[in-house]
Amino acid sequence: MRLPALQKVPALQPTELSDVTRRAVEDLLREGESKNTMASYKSALRYWAAWYGIRYGGQIQLPVPSPCVLQFIVDHAERTTDKGLVSELPALIDQTLVQAGYKGKLGALAHNTLVHRIAVLSKAHQVRELKNPCQDPTVRELLSRTRKAYAKRGALPQKKEALTKDPLQAILATCNDSLRGKRDRALLLFAWASGGRRRSEVTGADMQFLKPIPEGFVYNLAYSKTNQAGVDLPENNKPLLGAAAAALTAWLQASGIEAGAIFRSVRKGGHLGEALSPAAVRAIVKERCELAGVAGSYSAHSLRSGFVTEAGRQQVTLADTMAMTGHHSVATVMGYFRADASVKTAAANLLP
Repeated sequence: MRLPALQKVPALQPTELSDVTRRAVEDLLREGESKNTMASYKSALRYWAAWYGIRYGGQIQLPVPSPCVLQFIVDHAERTTDKGLVSELPALIDQTLVQAGYKGKLGALAHNTLVHRIAVLSKAHQVRELKNPCQDPTVRELLSRTRKAYAKRGALPQKKEALTKDPLQAILATCNDSLRGKRDRALLLFAWASGGRRRSEVTGADMQFLKPIPEGFVYNLAYSKTNQAGVDLPENNKPLLGAAAAALTAWLQASGIEAGAIFRSVRKGGHLGEALSPAAVRAIVKERCELAGVAGSYSAHSLRSGFVTEAGRQQVTLADTMAMTGHHSVATVMGYFRADASVKTAAANLLP
């Protein structure tokens, strides 16, 4: 029975979604997805549409037949032949895709990019509850064998080097007492000392989650890649002590930031701008490494791997390390350890 006051409100059908509800569902799904993920999905789907349109002379429609996915793989994956490494994408199509801005450069895709684009197409079929060509046994087997072929050639991407304590201290020494120098020093130590924070976690750091304590600060990482539901966990609290606390204090005092984003752009004349982008964090790491003359291939993710590697060097327990990084998988954490950490373990030194 409906109350008299509600008689003017149209009744919904329990088996159908209204247009308003459908839009609300889409809005919530979109808001719950990270901006970086959404951008990468859109880029991959644009590429699929462009490649399909040129290759088959028509507009792509879902579901995509599995032979089309097999063609995509051989078009973009290199294989060894008597003539060397080749792929099946015609040169004219390759040039057209590059000139139109769908590809960054001529030639086969990087293996990770190929796998990502297949995964995005698979997701597009999954959310629409369509028959998924990416789950076809032939497609799955070809992807598996392709990865093994790349691995045998040593063509899989290498992990960036870890910014352990010594190179970290070298790049921190390049941070002077200017406003930009104080920001970079605080940012690098915040990212490293709080457990190796990801770029998005650094740029998303907000004053409302920062709590002063006698020893320094505690940052409540309420949302992260491994806690996307925002579950309240004890390990969400990341301590910032010692040099990290001192650097953050100096930055906050110099910048006058009391609310909003902690790390922001610094414009000419020392004026603060908007919150930093994830790309800016990568640029800061690379710039500081160059200024310090630190040799090697480093990126923003080197802060995360550097923290885990240094923890391994100093015999920090795996449980304590994972509590700081936020990892839930031991296998994933072990993947961050580098050779220079493993040679210092007791297991590697059983014989004198």
